[in-house]
Formats: sequence, structure tokens, C-alpha cells
Amino acid sequence: MQDLYTASKENQAFLHARLGLGHDQLQPFKASVSRWISPDLMKGEPVSVSKAKKAIADYKKAIGRPDGMAELAIFYCEEAFGFLESCSIEDESYFAALIRMYERSLEFVLSVSPAERPTYLQRLDKLRSRANHVGWAVEEELNSLWYAAAPDEHQGE
Repeated sequence: MQDLYTASKENQAFLHARLGLGHDQLQPFKASVSRWISPDLMKGEPVSVSKAKKAIADYKKAIGRPDGMAELAIFYCEEAFGFLESCSIEDESYFAALIRMYERSLEFVLSVSPAERPTYLQRLDKLRSRANHVGWAVEEELNSLWYAAAPDEHQGE
């Protein structure tokens, strides 16, 4: 078990999440999402949507709690918007991945208990307003997904 644990940071994050070790089991997954979806371009770090999404998939394999999935998916979107606001990129696949992750975020949020939803929904709603500076019809897509999911109707469930 020790060899497995020391083999990689990904193994450590997996085991911490699976076994409920540490105070913030999401932190290593968030760090990976942030590194790949919002890299430091001044240091020459590349963007990798697939590696950012892999961190979320790794969490899902480790424990996959609905609240953790919602948190990671929303965090991905928040980091992506932060990146877009700090630099100007014109990458259609980046925008498409952001829209897909926003959609998944809504799905995850609607799967958590009704008592947990308001905070997540508030964050998702704020993301829609941040999209008005992005272009590429991102704002329209997020609004469409928001209204199709009808999160306000799910508040009382």
C-alpha cells in the first residue's frame, strides 16, 4: 500500500478521497483542475482541457460524492472564466468544453440534496453573468442551459 501511495500524487489524492483522509479531500483535484484549465502562460504552461477533466474523473473514481462532483465542476468553470478574463484566447474547443462543464455542473447540482443546492446555484448564476464578456455565444449557451434545467423549480424538492 505504501508503494502505491508514494508512486504518484494522483494515487495520494485518490487514496485520501477514498479513505476520507485529510481536511480537504478536494484540494488536490482542484489544484490539478486549476493548473490545466488556467495555466500560467508567462511560465509557458500549456492549457489542457483533457487533463483538467481527468482530475474530475479521478475524483469520481475515488469517491464521486455528488457534492464533490458539483464543487469540482463549478470550480472548473470558475477557473476557466478567470483565465478567460485574464487573457484573450480564441479557442473554440476551450469554449465548447466550458459550456459542456457548465451543463454537467447543473446536472451535478440537481443531484445534491435540496438543502445544498442554493449555494451552488448562486455560483452557477454568477458564471452566467461573467459570460457576457467572453463572446463566441457562450453567454447565450449558458443561459439556454440554465433555463432548460429550470433550477428554480428544483429548489423545493
